[in-house]
Amino acid sequence: MKPRVLIVEDEPGIADTLQYALRTEGFDPAWVATGEEALAQVKAQPPALVILDVGLPDTSGFEVFKRVREFSDVPVVFLTARSDEIDRVVGLELGADDYVAKPFSPRELVARVRSILRRSAKPPAPPPVAPTPPLVVDEGKRQIRFYGALLELSRYEFGLLQTLAARPGHVFSRDTLLDKVWDDSDSLDRTVDAHVKTLRAKMKLVAPTLEPIRTHRGSGYALAEDLPASLPA
Repeated sequence: MKPRVLIVEDEPGIADTLQYALRTEGFDPAWVATGEEALAQVKAQPPALVILDVGLPDTSGFEVFKRVREFSDVPVVFLTARSDEIDRVVGLELGADDYVAKPFSPRELVARVRSILRRSAKPPAPPPVAPTPPLVVDEGKRQIRFYGALLELSRYEFGLLQTLAARPGHVFSRDTLLDKVWDDSDSLDRTVDAHVKTLRAKMKLVAPTLEPIRTHRGSGYALAEDLPASLPA
């Protein structure tokens, strides 16, 4: 979208010149002739920048600026027919972004507008960082990290934890775990129990207060699905 620039100027000839210069340079200019109209416009359709004449028919541009600052931090460039240094100092001390005295070059004023908008542009917000899950399985490297800590696992410990981690909360029976992890039919239920015990011991070294592997008596084992995003303090 084209940046909208609000011109607050009571002289139509000057306003027309500014609108033409701004429109030619890719801006979307709007014009009002009084301070009250300016305040209404800034509230109703906030512009990217305001070019504000100091000498308005209904009030001072300085007063308009003060009232705008009560609800908006839009950049403001003061425009005046007077070149008195006092006016320039007052405008800048109020917090204006720039001050241009008439007569002026429309091209120079547009260049100043572009420079101010470039300085005041807010950098895009960084994309949100997805939290790292408590358990991260790297199948390619055959590694599992628990809260960032690399677990030293045997072949069967890795297979067992990988299987549980694939479906947190799901209860795997001992027979199912034997079929999925062990490749020989001679293994017994107690083989699963023994490996769960060693897994728990290794995970407790990382998170002493947590119970990541839950026992469901008579059914089997499940990885807890309510593990906190970070380790308790």
